[in-house]
Parts: sequence; structure tokens; C-alpha cells
Amino acid sequence: MTITVGDITANPALEVRAAAGHTGLGRSIRWAHVTELHDPVRWLRGGELVLTVGLGLGSDERSRREYVRRLHGAGCAGLAFAIDVWLREIPPEVLEEGDALGLPVLRVEGKTPFIAVVETVADHYAAERTREQHRLLTAQDAMARAALRSGPAGVMGELSSSTAGASLLLDRNGMTSVSVPDTEPPWHATVRSALAGRPRGMTLLADGDATILLQTLGPAGRTLGWLALHCPFPVTPHVRMLANHAASLLAVDLLHSRDARRALYRERAPVLRAVATGRPQVQLTLPVPPWEVVCLRTPDPVALMDRAADALVDVLGDTDVARRVGLAALDDVLLAVLPASGRPHTGERLFTALASEADGPSAAGACGARRPDDLPSTVDRARNAAADGYRHVDEADAWALLRSSVPATGARVFDQAVLGQLRDHDARNATELAHTLLHYLDNSAQVEATARDLGIHRNTLRSRLRIAERVMGRSLDDPRTRLELWTALSLDPMPCFDGIWHS
Repeated sequence: MTITVGDITANPALEVRAAAGHTGLGRSIRWAHVTELHDPVRWLRGGELVLTVGLGLGSDERSRREYVRRLHGAGCAGLAFAIDVWLREIPPEVLEEGDALGLPVLRVEGKTPFIAVVETVADHYAAERTREQHRLLTAQDAMARAALRSGPAGVMGELSSSTAGASLLLDRNGMTSVSVPDTEPPWHATVRSALAGRPRGMTLLADGDATILLQTLGPAGRTLGWLALHCPFPVTPHVRMLANHAASLLAVDLLHSRDARRALYRERAPVLRAVATGRPQVQLTLPVPPWEVVCLRTPDPVALMDRAADALVDVLGDTDVARRVGLAALDDVLLAVLPASGRPHTGERLFTALASEADGPSAAGACGARRPDDLPSTVDRARNAAADGYRHVDEADAWALLRSSVPATGARVFDQAVLGQLRDHDARNATELAHTLLHYLDNSAQVEATARDLGIHRNTLRSRLRIAERVMGRSLDDPRTRLELWTALSLDPMPCFDGIWHS
């Protein structure tokens, strides 16, 4: 709260009277300054109550009027003259200018020294700083008690009350966690727009005449959320201190919640690991089935586990379902047992959230399960499917699953055993026996359909098939031969004559 010119004239300890410019008695005094310069403007900053005996006033009416105008133009709060020191009366032209400009012109009378006026202003602001510090400490204490009593909502309520503003707590996805008051005013959209740049530290945003203070929550390098404070006035240092204090309390609460959540998943991990590896079953804490069993491929599943626990809040929210999710570090994957959902799958959303971070998982395989008995087999299937990006076994093509599950070295050995002689013949004679056999088997060994696919005469096709049988030393009428040929030819994509690849 500032001190006004009217407060000086009303102070019983001072003999200061208003002689002119009564309409300006509500002007705030920033400081009281004694000067006898004829033009003191360059040494003024505005808001001063100028105290003078009149030495620099000027010797004629024009210069005295210009003196008053200069002080008014410099933003001075008022002009006070000591009476019976140099002047016995304030010149009438000075009074006229004060009335015309609304600049208070005061008489400092009796035994009141200028220093008493200066001390009155200084004492007021010293007392005001003491009161402000007391209000600051009281508000900080109230927020600390509210944090223990009612958590983030209590802290936000005390912050809004102590700053006469409105506050908003956002999670790290920019979603509202707490709003005081519990509404969705337009300034919330301004805050969310600013979050697109992922601001760090403290940021000030303009909202018309109001100011929005946006503060990051969390340790360096890790954003847990944001605190926004909407003030109907420019942000003062004390408001900044209150916002910083609130941000610290909220960050501590978020860190405590994060650590408690991580500890919960780590505590249950050995039980899930035992069941997933086929050991005797024990009581599991998991979401209501059906489940999506996900294997996130990573070189360090233990380190990924804590980050997955944090990301689950983004994917599922801070809900009971999220807290019942199972996480366990296996040899080369992080196992997550999630609630089954439609597209996009919960596991796909979790993989996307983690893969966007440094050292995130390289791939994720998923498989459906309904009972704890299903976990060992579904974990194996999900692990084998984790080859590139996210893949759900239940939605993948069977041949694609076969290819992804057979090691490259094994596929080459099998190909050589089944197709080695045929490929050598094609390479030596520039023939396409292997490609012809793939079309023949794809068309269920139908000669007419295969000939149409290849654009050749059926007799030409029969000739190729006889050559293939002779080279391999095996009959195409044998079902096992056809199965082995189809499997070998399907393990590795093959270019067709029209430029399209078989897959």
C-alpha cells in the first residue's frame, strides 16, 4: 500500500497543509526529495514529493509557472514549500498552476523540518515492507500446512487466496489436475498454447491487463507438470516468491507420488516375473482381464521400468487401473501386463510414449491373455514379435510371425537345405524355377491358374515343373515336399517378374 499526498497533510505529527491542487491529493508518493535546482527534472524518476524553500523557483511569474509545469510533466506527486524560510507566502501563480494541473502544492509550516517529511515517507514504506514480509511468511506457512492437510488442492487454494488471483495445476501432458476456482476460463487456453514450447523455469504471459506466471514443476531435466498463476495486476517479487514456494511444495508432492508409484511396481515385479517364467503361481495384482501382454525390447529393462511407471500415468491416468498394471524386468525386455483395449492399443501408446525419449525401447511385441496360466506362452509370443516398432501378435499375418520368429541364420540353413540345388540351377542357367514354384504353390498346384499368373503356356509350365523335380530329386506330388518348398520360399521375400515383391 502506498502513501499519498493526502496522507502527509492528514498526519498530525506534521504541520503540512494543502494550499492548491486539492484534486491531486490522492497521488501516490514514491519518495520525498529536497532540491533547490531551477530545473531538477533530470534527477527525478516520477512519484516524488518535491520539497523546496523556493530558491530555484524563478524570479518572474513566467519562470515560476514553467517550474510548476516541469515538475508536473516529470510525474511528481506534489510540490511542498517551507514557509518563513525563504518565502513568506507561496506565489499566487504557483497556486494557480497547481489548481489547473491538479498538482498538490503544500505549505510546510511551524517547526516541521523537511527531514520529518522524508522520514514519514521512508517509515511508511519500511513498515509496509515489514507487513508484506509478514504476509509472505504467513502465506507460505499456510501453504505448507495445506500441503500436509489436503495436498495440491490445498496449496493451490492458499496460493490463490494470498495473491488475489486464480491458479491452475497441469500434469506433464498439459491436462488439468487442479483449478482454483474450479472453472475453465479463457486464460487456461493461453497457458496450454504456451506449453507447446515445453517451457522451463518461470515464464510470464500477458492476458490483457492481467499477467500469467507459468512455473515448471520438477527437478532439472524432468518436467512433472506446470503451475500457472493468473494475477489481475503486474507480478511483484513477493508474488514470485509465493509462486516459487507453491511450486516447490507441489513438486515435492509429485515426486513423492512418483516414487511411491515406482516402489509399488518394483515390489510386485518378482511375483509377476515368477509367473511369467512358468514358476509356481502366486496371487497376482493385475487389471481385470483380458490383458495385453507387452514385451518392450531394451538393453536395460531395469532402468526402463521406472520410466514406464511414469509413462503409465500419461497413458492410463492416475487411476486404480494404472496402479494395478504389472511391470517386470526380464532378460532383454520389460514385461508389462496392461488392460486390453481397442485401437490404439494400450501397449502401443505406452511404447510410443517411451520410444520418444532417449534410450527408449527399440521395439514392442504384444499378445492377448485371459488367465495367469496364459502368461508364460504369451510372453514368449510377445517377445518373439518385438522386432521393429509395435506389433500385436493377434493381428499379425501368420507368415509374417513365422518369418519374425525364425533367426536369420536358421532361415538361411533351411533355405539351403530345401532350395539350394534349385537356386544354383537358376543362377547357372538364368532360369526362374524357384519363382515358378512359388506361383505354383500359391495357386494350390493348379496348372491353368499358375500359367495365367506367369503369362506362359501351360506346357511351358509343365516343362519347368519337371525340370524342378529333376533338379531337386523330389516329387511335387508329395505334400511334405510342397510344405517345405512353400515354407522356404515364404521365409524370404522374392521379386516377381512385374516388379512386385512376394511377401
